[in-house]
Amino acid sequence: MSLTDFRSTEAPAARRARTNRTEIVGGRIAVTLKYLSLVLASVVVLLPLLVLLMASLKTNDEYVNGEPFDAPGNWFNLDNYVTAFTEGGMLRAFVNTSIILVVSLVGTVLIGSMAAYALDRFEFRLRKTIILLFLLATLVPGVTTQVATFQVVNNLGLFNTRWSAIALFLGTDIISIYIFQQFLRSIPRELDESAAIEGASSLTIYFRIILPLLKPAIATVVIIKGITIYNEFFIPFLYMPDRDLGVISTSLFRFKGPFGAQWEVISAGVILVIVPTLVVFLLLQRFIYNGFTSGATK
Repeated sequence: MSLTDFRSTEAPAARRARTNRTEIVGGRIAVTLKYLSLVLASVVVLLPLLVLLMASLKTNDEYVNGEPFDAPGNWFNLDNYVTAFTEGGMLRAFVNTSIILVVSLVGTVLIGSMAAYALDRFEFRLRKTIILLFLLATLVPGVTTQVATFQVVNNLGLFNTRWSAIALFLGTDIISIYIFQQFLRSIPRELDESAAIEGASSLTIYFRIILPLLKPAIATVVIIKGITIYNEFFIPFLYMPDRDLGVISTSLFRFKGPFGAQWEVISAGVILVIVPTLVVFLLLQRFIYNGFTSGATK
């Protein structure tokens, strides 16, 4: 074999070896960057929570004279949590929030799924106009309509009652309708037609066939809408000024007075507020991901 033939046979093998080494190095760099970004994102998310937890365990003197990253003198100091429950009325706030949350979510699921069912399954005049109006309503800032909304709520006799917040939360939005519509498109129309042949009405078809098949979508809407209602401050603050009607957000706000704020107590209250949402999210997170992916692909 000549030297030229030897080089011609060796060159492809060398190129393949260099290509493999480049791919291995590139893969390792990609994996390193991936885990580095995950670690950085975790630090960004968890660091404020750690500072908040340490602040909730400090005394007022430790909080005022210390630094945010200074550890509390006693890691088992629960005085701030007791103050949040007793003086802040957090237990009563949790009850009020739970009542508003449950009633509003049930109404949102029923109204949103019924609206999506009507828009997806029935053909009628002005159907596209109604969808367009839903989209236009989302473009109007809520603050610009608060004067008219307040007058309506007040004239209905709902001001300073839980029903004021429930009535405002009870409606649905285009996001809920969109999620329900995506799932409805994956449900064969033949099921509706078979039930109709058997004599089932549209309402029976909705409750017995459509609604049970919308469980992933319902879980997704409940979590998204529930977090929004749980964290809402403006509506309870404006429409339910009575202290006995305080929810968790307004109860935390009452620790801030004209001469300062009890930030260590507020931190304890915030931790109490975060824990339920964190537990619910960890238990139901698979429904969120499954709901979004299924709604996007079906």
